[in-house]
Amino acid sequence: MKVSVVGAGAVGASCAEYIAMKNFATEVVLVDIKEGFAEGKAMDLMQTASLNGFDTKITGITNDYTKTAGSQVAVITSGIPRKPGMTREELIGINAGIVKEVAQNILKHSPEAILIVVSNPMDTMAYLINKVTGLPKNRVIGMGGALDSARFKYRLAEALQSPVSDVDGMVIAAHSDTGMLPLTRFATRKGVPVSTFLDEEQLKNITEATKVGGATLTKLLGTSAWYAPGAAVSVMVQSIVNDQKKLIPCSTLLEGEYSQQDICLGVPCIIGKNGVEHISLLDLNKMEKEKFQSAADAVREVNKDLKF
Repeated sequence: MKVSVVGAGAVGASCAEYIAMKNFATEVVLVDIKEGFAEGKAMDLMQTASLNGFDTKITGITNDYTKTAGSQVAVITSGIPRKPGMTREELIGINAGIVKEVAQNILKHSPEAILIVVSNPMDTMAYLINKVTGLPKNRVIGMGGALDSARFKYRLAEALQSPVSDVDGMVIAAHSDTGMLPLTRFATRKGVPVSTFLDEEQLKNITEATKVGGATLTKLLGTSAWYAPGAAVSVMVQSIVNDQKKLIPCSTLLEGEYSQQDICLGVPCIIGKNGVEHISLLDLNKMEKEKFQSAADAVREVNKDLKF
């Protein structure tokens, strides 16, 4: 079973590493446009195989999508970060062009592949792929909610001073600093609501820390994070390949769910061999519904900059 990862930068290489280490794939193909870059990353990762005990083959390729043929899942991490002086419209235009071309190249050689979108702005890029490929909505999945929920659980465990394995919680809505909706009301510690242990002020601080989780890391690192994004992708890919049917918050095209139409947003989804197999409908309260709607409005504004 083959998985392809397009973009051999830090995030893409991290995706390939975690997928390989979990030993559920036969081969991971790492693709990049920079000559020799993916090949070098793949060689370096393969030299950890005997040390980390995995048998997955990692192959690096420079811009040759024929080598991705027969992929069950393809992960798209390609794109550029926003640079000083660059408008949002310019960034979206460049990344949309890259993501569109990558998706089309993948599907040319793997027409049955499920696509996982990591490229930013992620909800908008997932929406773009839905529109330009015409794929069934279950086969295009944005990674954001899986990552944001992991960051939420990290902050919850930190505040609770508990093992992170004690904690469960999720983030829905948009993958952005202003559009995330950490669901503190649903968060638990071993089935007990976290509000039993944490007061309102602590929960508010956790929410805000979660929402700026990516920006916090960028400020510390000078670049975007890569370990947690790679791990989040690997969990999604494994749930697809092994048909685990895990409940994972992720961005998917909504067609009436959560009172939204024609937009990709993060919602809890059952992820199995067919991709998004079911969208779980949470009973949101009035404030949560308003925040979800606000996130949707903001994503729609960004989507306006797309040129199909």
